[in-house]
Amino acid sequence: MTAPAGAQAPEGPPAASKPRTLAGRCGAANWVCVSQCIDVSCVERCLARGCEASLAALRQCATKSGCGPDDSACVARACDKQCERTFEPAPPSPAQETVDPCAEASAGAGEVPKKVVGLWRLDAASVKPEEKEQLAGEGQDVKPRPDYDRTLEVTPGGCFLLRTRLEDATLGKGNELEVRTWGTFRVNEKDKTVEVSPKSAQAVGPVCGKPRVIGLSKGRFLQWPAYAYDVEKDTLTLTAKTPSKQTFQFSRQKPEEAPPEEAK
Repeated sequence: MTAPAGAQAPEGPPAASKPRTLAGRCGAANWVCVSQCIDVSCVERCLARGCEASLAALRQCATKSGCGPDDSACVARACDKQCERTFEPAPPSPAQETVDPCAEASAGAGEVPKKVVGLWRLDAASVKPEEKEQLAGEGQDVKPRPDYDRTLEVTPGGCFLLRTRLEDATLGKGNELEVRTWGTFRVNEKDKTVEVSPKSAQAVGPVCGKPRVIGLSKGRFLQWPAYAYDVEKDTLTLTAKTPSKQTFQFSRQKPEEAPPEEAK
C-alpha cells in the first residue's frame, strides 16, 4: 500500500473516453474523467489530457503577477484573461447544485451493514503492476498530491457519494472544484462484496471568479468492478475483484461534536 496513488476505480478509462476539450482547455470532459477516479494517479491522468499545459501557463502568470503568495484576489485580477483561456466557458444556464444526492430513498440500492455506513476518507491505494514498473524505471517514489482530497460517504439505504476536491494548488489561485459522484452501493453480506455503480456527477466551485455548477450526468460512466470489502475498527478496505486486485483503504471520519448548548 502507498499513500493515495496508483489505482483507479475501473481498470482505467478506455481510449474512446479520452476527454475532448476546447483548444486544450480544461472542461467538462476532464471533470467527467475525474468523477470516475478514486486515487491520485487517475486524477492526474485526467488533467494531463487537455489541460496540463494551460494550467502550467496559469501558474506561470500567477508567479509573474507580483501578487502576494496568499493574495488570491490579486492573482484573479492579474490573470483573468489567462484564466479564461485555461478553462472552458461556464454554461449559459448553469446546472442546479445537488447538495445531497442521497437524500431521496430511491437513490439507494438497499440496506447496508451499519459498520459500512458513514463518512470515509481515502488514506491509501495500491499501485497497478504496470505503474510499479514505470515508476521503478524512472527512479521515483509514489507520493501523494496534497491538494487532492477524497471522501466516500455511504448511506444506510445503499447510496454512495464520492467527493474529490481539486484545490488552487492544482487549478490556480482562486480556483477550486469539488467533483461529486454518486450512485448505488449494493452490498452482498454473504459474499462480503459490494457493487458500486455511478449514476451521476457534478463539478461545483469558483473558477475564474465565477461560481460554477457543471452537470456531468451526460458523461459516459464506466462500469466499476465488484469489490471485496472488509471493515476493521475504523478502517474500510475495498479490494477490486480483478486480476490486479487493486486495494483502497479508507479511515472513518467521525462527525464533529456539536457545540454545547448555552446555559439557560
